[in-house]
Amino acid sequence: MTDSADNNLPLQEPRLWRDDLWTARVIKNEEDDGWAVEMTRLGDPEPALVGPWTMGRDKKNPKPLDGPAFSTLVKTAAEVIRRHEQQLHASLNKSVTVTARDDRRIRVSLSIVPDEDNPSATLSAHDDEDDAELASVNVSPAFRLTASSATAWIEADFARPR
Repeated sequence: MTDSADNNLPLQEPRLWRDDLWTARVIKNEEDDGWAVEMTRLGDPEPALVGPWTMGRDKKNPKPLDGPAFSTLVKTAAEVIRRHEQQLHASLNKSVTVTARDDRRIRVSLSIVPDEDNPSATLSAHDDEDDAELASVNVSPAFRLTASSATAWIEADFARPR
């Protein structure tokens, strides 16, 4: 068995718990005399969650990890990742609905594709009533989508903004 396969096996030790997706590790808290716990998802380079951990009865060593604590930590770390993904999605996908062209409601969306070498973005317009696509153009990822920029794009017959 390889070393990386050993790192994926379930484990239940006082300071280290692991299932097939998550690892909880109790570590010395660098900020004070206490302890912290870090939760790392399999394959991720950094912990998704680092938080304080309870002292044991002797007030020197950490409380051992257990099943209920591990389950709670997994739920909390997964929620942190989910919120981060939602925030990233929201920052890369914007939408505004405006009234233009004979009082039609038009939803204009900006979708950014981050890429270190070649980032791109697409500006698209959809009829708000039947969701039919009215136009789609490539724009700079720096394009600012606002109600006024959306209206200006529509009024310019969906010409590619500069």
